[in-house]
Amino acid sequence: MAVNLVNVEAVGKVYGTRALLDGISLGVSEGDRIGVVGRNGDGKTTLIRMLAKLEEPDTGRVTQNSGLHMGVLTQHDSLDPKATVRHEIIGDMADHEWAGNAKVRDVLTGLFGGLDLPGFGQGLDTVIGPLSGGERRRIALAKLLIADQDLLVLDEPTNHLDVEGISWLAKHLQERRSALVCVTHDRWFLDQVCTRMWDVQRGDVHEYEGGYSDYVFARAERDRIAATEESKRQNLMRKELAWLRRGAPARTSKPRYRIEAANELIADVPPPRDKSELMKFANARLGKTVFDLEDVTVQAGSKTLLKHLTWHLGPGDRVGLVGVNGAGKTSLLRALAEAARTQGEVQPAAGSVTVGKTVKLAYLSQEVGELDPSLRVLEAVQRVRDRVDLGQGREMTAGQLCEQFGFTKEKQWTPVGDLSGGERRRLQILRLLMDEPNVLFLDEPTNDLDIETLTQLEDLLDGWPGSLIVISHDRFFIERTTDTVMALLGDASLRMLPRGLDEYLERRQKMIDAAAPAPAPSTGKSSASGDARAAKKELQKIERQLNKMSDRESSLHAQIAEHSTDFDKVAKLDTELRELISNRDELEMRWLELAEEA
Repeated sequence: MAVNLVNVEAVGKVYGTRALLDGISLGVSEGDRIGVVGRNGDGKTTLIRMLAKLEEPDTGRVTQNSGLHMGVLTQHDSLDPKATVRHEIIGDMADHEWAGNAKVRDVLTGLFGGLDLPGFGQGLDTVIGPLSGGERRRIALAKLLIADQDLLVLDEPTNHLDVEGISWLAKHLQERRSALVCVTHDRWFLDQVCTRMWDVQRGDVHEYEGGYSDYVFARAERDRIAATEESKRQNLMRKELAWLRRGAPARTSKPRYRIEAANELIADVPPPRDKSELMKFANARLGKTVFDLEDVTVQAGSKTLLKHLTWHLGPGDRVGLVGVNGAGKTSLLRALAEAARTQGEVQPAAGSVTVGKTVKLAYLSQEVGELDPSLRVLEAVQRVRDRVDLGQGREMTAGQLCEQFGFTKEKQWTPVGDLSGGERRRLQILRLLMDEPNVLFLDEPTNDLDIETLTQLEDLLDGWPGSLIVISHDRFFIERTTDTVMALLGDASLRMLPRGLDEYLERRQKMIDAAAPAPAPSTGKSSASGDARAAKKELQKIERQLNKMSDRESSLHAQIAEHSTDFDKVAKLDTELRELISNRDELEMRWLELAEEA
């Protein structure tokens, strides 16, 4: 029988006049892997802080097993700013001792990209004080994971991690024996790691067996039977249920509830997007040209991030943009946005960007734009416009859209200066959508948003007729809102990935393996240098072929968009595109092999 680690008995917590948690009784046992979800402000962080005894309840009690070793990751770290990274993570271990420890090596490589901490000026000897919040958070997480714990309590552990880091962390936690309680809005991560869910709602906590997918099934079934949720939220839940039932077969969590009931729930729910219908709307709003890039070079200062980029973003294209940090994702969006703002007058370092004459771009950057703090939420939205056309005959007033984004009628009269970071992010997205753009650039839109708000944003984007580029580390959001994944792999090129983020992670791993030091050759020096010269020569030849393939691929995508209603033509073009992608993949594999030899 599993040992009980923490007990929560009839716990209550009140802030001001609001009961955040009311009579909650829960337990955490050995082997539990619990995901905590709920709206921002409903008490998720307060609950896990009380579990960890960082905060005392007003009523009830929290008891922990004697001798419990608990590791806690909070929103704010307690690292010594004068200490070095080595001191905080490695402690007093000698170099040969930690370098010979498989767990230490795995954590350093997984969270920082290597044992020498690339990206940190002095590696392990970097002083913590001047580091960014994201870098400090990774250090705090590494310190926790290296230690031996009975229970890990993690508050938003995926914040500031890229797709590779999140994938590594999920695998690491799957293999650990310690129990886990985790607050996160990353639904893919919840599905990979958790076997139970706590849903914090209106002072209560509802428990569900399984990961996030199971939770959605069970909650939708519960709502159907009880019929207590308002129709708006119930419809959103049914749409997400349809997405999960019809979605990628790679989802590993299988429902433990009646499949018949799930199928009944989604019987009359259409697919998230009618692509052909949206394409017609997009063509009507945008014409044939949105952004055409020809032999473009993108630079950040003196560093070249992308070169010889030829790419066509057509009407109705929905693209997820992923890549290693610093590869140029945000720089590419900024270059396109600047070309759009100046109607093509400002061009990148080399090449040309052609912008469609009807393009009306909205760009959500990672920085939350400043608004007059004295404005009320509704006033800030109405300053843009009073009503918005969302396409497909859907129209909303500013107040209705505010409600859909979690700003109740009372909250709509809150001064902007009193909003939290997540609420300001929601308001920023709201104002963008109110301006009725036909092209959207979203750079990390999921930052600071809870799962319910993410679901509402996805629902709005489902029927939004325009072109969309999303940069995000949230795999679920990218899969849910986009149709194509493009990747910047750090080699100054942009690649389309037919198999999405799984293919991206595979390619990145191959590149990392190829860059690893090769064993010393057994042949003489002259023979080795001759082999290297031959490899470099073939590399150059393959690179020329890949450039031509990239151009042809862009051309095929443009033709498919142009002939979207001619199914025979599209089928022929699609066959050619698949063959091209297959040949390109083989060439890229050969390129990686030659790069190692060279």
